[in-house]
Amino acid sequence: MSVDMNSQGSDSNEDYDPNCEEEDEDEDDDPGDIEDYYVGVANDVEQQGADSFDPEEYQFTCLTYRESESALNDQMASLASIIKVSHSVAKLILVHFHWQVSEILERHKLNSVQLLDDARVQPLSSKHVMAHSSHHCAVCMQFVRKENLLSLACQHPFCRSCWEQHCTVLVKDGAGVGISCMAQECLLRTPEDFVFPLLPNEEMKDKYKRYLFRDYVESHYQLQLCPGADCPMVIQVQEPKARRVQCNRCNEVFCFRCRQMYHAPTDCATIRKWLTKCADDSETANYISAHTKDCPKCNICIEKNGGCNHMQCSKCKHDFCWMCLGDWKTHGSEYYECSRYKENPDIVNQSQQAQAREALKKYLFYFERWENHNKSLQLEAQTYQQIQEKIQERVMNNLGTWIDWQYLQNAAKLLAKCRYTLQYTYPYAYYMESGPRKKLFEYQQAQLEAEIENLSWKVERADSYDRGDLENQMHIAEQRRRTLLKDFHDT
Repeated sequence: MSVDMNSQGSDSNEDYDPNCEEEDEDEDDDPGDIEDYYVGVANDVEQQGADSFDPEEYQFTCLTYRESESALNDQMASLASIIKVSHSVAKLILVHFHWQVSEILERHKLNSVQLLDDARVQPLSSKHVMAHSSHHCAVCMQFVRKENLLSLACQHPFCRSCWEQHCTVLVKDGAGVGISCMAQECLLRTPEDFVFPLLPNEEMKDKYKRYLFRDYVESHYQLQLCPGADCPMVIQVQEPKARRVQCNRCNEVFCFRCRQMYHAPTDCATIRKWLTKCADDSETANYISAHTKDCPKCNICIEKNGGCNHMQCSKCKHDFCWMCLGDWKTHGSEYYECSRYKENPDIVNQSQQAQAREALKKYLFYFERWENHNKSLQLEAQTYQQIQEKIQERVMNNLGTWIDWQYLQNAAKLLAKCRYTLQYTYPYAYYMESGPRKKLFEYQQAQLEAEIENLSWKVERADSYDRGDLENQMHIAEQRRRTLLKDFHDT
């Protein structure tokens, strides 16, 4: 479970090839990860009577290149017919207003000329239009024949050769709808039917077509390109939100709003700040990642080898919490203290050095817990693989069917699902303002953490617990998770 959001693929999809959707390649899954802990778990938990409201429920559709292109062209043709403009101009208007057709029609009804000026496709006559009596190109400073001068609606004339070079260079740099007039301070955009004849060959035209499609999708408020490597799919929603979506071709899971790793309950802007901070403090992170702890009773050095934070010393059998080193016997009532950072109320009156130390202390508190749950996810993925192997062995030895033992697999999936949410509560808490709402959040965070550790303990020792006990713990953990998301996930 990497925390590097930039590993999700190129944001621009510059080398996207619409024809690659015809290829159906089977990629090997990472054997150290759980394939998708959202699949098959929800119904299993619902049968146990969990809250039926799912705050993460989100309707989306996966579109192929041809399906998304057809949808875009339908919207474009409809708008062009209504406001009486060419198809290429209609596309530029839609891009500028993020394909909000109702807003465009309302603006057109109020002032159609202003609409075209705002969309940078036609200037207000008093603002830009100039008369040119000479056949002079303002770029190469050459006098050319009138038929070789080309201009947009702004009437800034340039020779065909300069236009060709201008468009070719920008397309080579990855420009789509971003090609504009060459005149200084003129922001008019060039429609695609103006650019295509100026490009020198079919290869350049194909590139331009791909970049146009990328810009059309990225500007559409209901569409997102799948960030999976070389994936041509487009995700379509009715209402854009920071919600979990998954491509049905490459299985990439991401946040619809920011196209990065799914990060509920933390919002998109906050998780970007957090990951930037983590990257800036990478040396500190490396120290914590390599750090081991001593048993608080016998002082033997201990390395964590499982996802559960309930630790038992192999030497003295002392049970304690990996995070705070507190006695596990009393830890059930102390989770709120373990997961909550105690602010120093007098820090504002102290020296800058003291404030800097306090800021670092606060960051380390949250980062250590964030990183700990990230490591636990990796270790519990290994437990998941062991459970699968154990189920397979039992089925082969006629000790029941796969369905009889599937609840063990579902328990491991749900554990990962809950811990993933818990991991992302720590950036949320780090940037949260102090007050009653933060206290409520920290209380729910502690409740979720306690039930996750109980579930983790039982999953790692599944043979010691009966099915009913394990499924009851699954229900409790998922209910805690849903309650927290319902109250704090950005809607």
